[in-house]
Amino acid sequence: MSLWQIFTTNQDRTIHKWTHYFPAYERHFVQFRNTSFTLLEIGCGKGGSLQMWKKYFGPLVNIVGIDNRPECADLTEAQISVRIGDQSDPAFLRRVVDECGIPDLVIDDGSHIMSHVKASFDFLYPLMGPRSVYLVEDLHTAYWSEYEGGLKRPGSFIEFCKDMIDQLNAVHTRGALEDNDFSRSTVSMHFYDSLAVFEKGVYGKKHAPQIGRKA
Repeated sequence: MSLWQIFTTNQDRTIHKWTHYFPAYERHFVQFRNTSFTLLEIGCGKGGSLQMWKKYFGPLVNIVGIDNRPECADLTEAQISVRIGDQSDPAFLRRVVDECGIPDLVIDDGSHIMSHVKASFDFLYPLMGPRSVYLVEDLHTAYWSEYEGGLKRPGSFIEFCKDMIDQLNAVHTRGALEDNDFSRSTVSMHFYDSLAVFEKGVYGKKHAPQIGRKA
């Protein structure tokens, strides 16, 4: 069953997701289906998305939800654990990772406050291994002042992403930017309406083959 079918036929806990996200989910998440991996979802909502991921990814996935609302602890069930804390607190995130493992897939549907989104990314993304995916939802809030956003406002996650496009290509800047862990480990960045997706990889993306070169 596709993720869209699971969503549209849901009879369990309420799921709050924009419908135009689903093609992006399918594109970037299909590699994880029926494999053993750890998913971390920031922001538990009413618990419906945690159950949706469980149905979609299958019996081998370990799902961890984090939220600052104590009542979300009641969303725990088989394959789903919930930890209560602040997504912008590195000490809390370290405890979650130490207990539950480094995530292979992160979905940030948390507070949507720009400094919180950035703090979670700064802590979690460098820890993630090859073939992992980090997805940030609801980035329309990057344009709204009540979420520390605004068009071209410094500090918004959208402005951060614009800078990271340059960093992705750091090796080609002739020394203007230093090649670092982000540029060496990130294979691609994808942008959709209100979504940003970062994909890590292992192949030698920085070294183009010398096709047709004479000896």
